[in-house]
Amino acid sequence: MTSKSVDIIGGGLAGCEAALRLAARGIKVRLFEAKPQWFSAAHKSEKLAEIVCSNSLKSTSNTTASGALKNELDILDCKLLSIARECAVPAGSALAVDRDEFSSRVTAAVKSSDKIEIINEIVEEIDPSRITIVCAGPVCHEALAKSLVALTGKDSLGFYDAAAPIITAECVDMSRAFFGARYGKGGDDYLNCPMTKEEYLTFYDALVNAERAIDEIGGVFEGCMPVEVMAARGVDALRYGPLRPVGFRDAGKPYAVLQLRRENAASTLFNMVGFQTNLKFGEQKRVFSLIPALKDIDIVRYGVMHRNTFIDAPKVLNTDLSLKDYENVYIAGQLSGVEGYVESIATGLLAAENAARKIVGKDSVTPPQETILGALMSYITTPNVDFQPMNANFGILPPLSCVKKAERKHAYYERSEKAMKEWVQNLN
Repeated sequence: MTSKSVDIIGGGLAGCEAALRLAARGIKVRLFEAKPQWFSAAHKSEKLAEIVCSNSLKSTSNTTASGALKNELDILDCKLLSIARECAVPAGSALAVDRDEFSSRVTAAVKSSDKIEIINEIVEEIDPSRITIVCAGPVCHEALAKSLVALTGKDSLGFYDAAAPIITAECVDMSRAFFGARYGKGGDDYLNCPMTKEEYLTFYDALVNAERAIDEIGGVFEGCMPVEVMAARGVDALRYGPLRPVGFRDAGKPYAVLQLRRENAASTLFNMVGFQTNLKFGEQKRVFSLIPALKDIDIVRYGVMHRNTFIDAPKVLNTDLSLKDYENVYIAGQLSGVEGYVESIATGLLAAENAARKIVGKDSVTPPQETILGALMSYITTPNVDFQPMNANFGILPPLSCVKKAERKHAYYERSEKAMKEWVQNLN
């Protein structure tokens, strides 16, 4: 087909999907994997596509964004998703895998391809003259991170020690919330959730006694302090911090006020301002639902407290996953600013598709925004002064306001399926 080849840095989920995609196109691949020479703190196995956290690839339901993304990947003939189903374990409506079997099968598939050469060495410098897909994961080698900085600028990499939950706009009880900014600074940029003294004290007691993901956290920065750590300093600490009830006109005299900030242009997602947290996911849902306006809280991205590396995608990345200043270099996986196993696989597939098109002289492509994958690409590349990684959720899709709320999730699923099928047909 062609004598040109592609370098892939990282043998995780994104890297393996990209390698298999390119091999299926008849394109030679050099897959660089640092193991076993170097293991990150999260990795233990010498195999490819190692799953280090939960073994669940989330829901397959046609009323979930995760299910819709899997459906899109089926339409795109995703290799790793097919392998995942071959080694699935019972998990209700979720797709969970035997992680060792999954890793073994992916490794075998990659090694069996005569188009893929596996090179076990640490890549310390990216060569922008070669078509390269970088998908080394959120705990990539320090030397590779420095090389990325050299290509994209000193402020291009993000490290988040804490992030606040993102919730859907639909879950907010508007009878208990109001738009407005403190002292009128910002107009109606914020959605405010007031609490009475009794409501606040109930919430406060649950918060300070909630179970944390990590019992002890050292070196917490004041600017990103977990809300439960701040609360432990005293019953009024939050009322002098993110929940201060001052500066609102015509709002009565609330005892405490949580502010929600728009997370996307369509105003379908909101960020809980100042609520970066280290609570376990189940505890976040339980405790934060005690805020009256959020009694039916729908969290699309939970708050986290860990150190990950990701690029500032809105500044440096095109929607086809290539770097703006070095279009031979693609970024995929969690390094690109997406979160989740299936999301990482999807970006590996898309980066490989565009690398293959570049080799044969075709224009790059991105799925339409009506698809979960296309919407993710739009989200991570749209200007955002406080960019944080995102996973699949219906809140990033163009709204379907004409559809009844009870039917909306399934309608999103059906629309994404139709849009992806049409897109693939046009590609072919």
